[in-house]
Amino acid sequence: MEPRVSVVIPAYRASRDIADALDSVFEQTFSDFEVIVVNDGSPDTAELEVALQPYAARIRYFTQDNRGAGAARNHGLREARGSIIALLDADDCWSPDFLRRQVGHLDAHPECDLVYTDAFITGDTMLAGRRFMETAPSSGEVTLRSLIAGRCNIILSTVVARRKVIVGVGMFDETLRRGQDFELWLRLAQHGAVIQYQREVLAQRRARADGLSGDPITELQRAIAVLERFRSRPDIDAASRTVIRARLMTLVDRIEIEQGKRRLLEGNYAAARFHLSVPRRQPVKLRLARVALRVAPRLVRSACLRLRPALWSVRPAAT
Repeated sequence: MEPRVSVVIPAYRASRDIADALDSVFEQTFSDFEVIVVNDGSPDTAELEVALQPYAARIRYFTQDNRGAGAARNHGLREARGSIIALLDADDCWSPDFLRRQVGHLDAHPECDLVYTDAFITGDTMLAGRRFMETAPSSGEVTLRSLIAGRCNIILSTVVARRKVIVGVGMFDETLRRGQDFELWLRLAQHGAVIQYQREVLAQRRARADGLSGDPITELQRAIAVLERFRSRPDIDAASRTVIRARLMTLVDRIEIEQGKRRLLEGNYAAARFHLSVPRRQPVKLRLARVALRVAPRLVRSACLRLRPALWSVRPAAT
């Protein structure tokens, strides 16, 4: 009998975390699932396969040359036997009721094609212990424009979706090494998929200082790259292009602010003042920071160094 749900986990440098992810899957109160792990040409393959050995009889394991997380997830999607796909990164975890609640939502809402939920943030970040939706909220209906504008933000490791819908829009774009999940959500919404969310915290999203997500500037640049690429599609309507343009302006402003913070910490006060003067929108706090940099730059830097973790925290860039 075919499983109802296929859990797809790409693995790259995942040997230290994947046992926690798999334990969280096998502790689910919902049991009608299979687990597919795709090794994306990981340099720690030997260690990864040792970590996977205790689960060997309960997972389907595949390997491929390194082609990126999107390609690994597509490999899993092609191998999947379930009509429902649950996506999980190897360094994230689910609460025991995750699948029961998410599959239950799809059952109760047959019009829904994809459902995601909230998660606690853990790991190497000042946001640890907070809910993802506190810093990257989901508010109102999930539409193409709300995704572009950042009013709705989807955590990949909380996504449970109908396989036919993901396959129907062409799955993940394998030419994108970063941000391919954000691009897929945009494409799904553009094609009329019904995306909904639950506010319950049903997962843990781990942040690592050496993780693939990168620093705040990298995250913002990734979101910009995805939106600029998406804007070039010939089937994007004028109203959506306008929303993309506004969002790109906001993201560029945020990069300038992050660059200003970085130059300040380096002691390059002139460059810091320049970057903080570039954003089109100048809220009171930003104007006060610029004034302080002119009057007492060394004092500002000293204070920022003491508060460095908080200074570097940034709202996720919807990637």
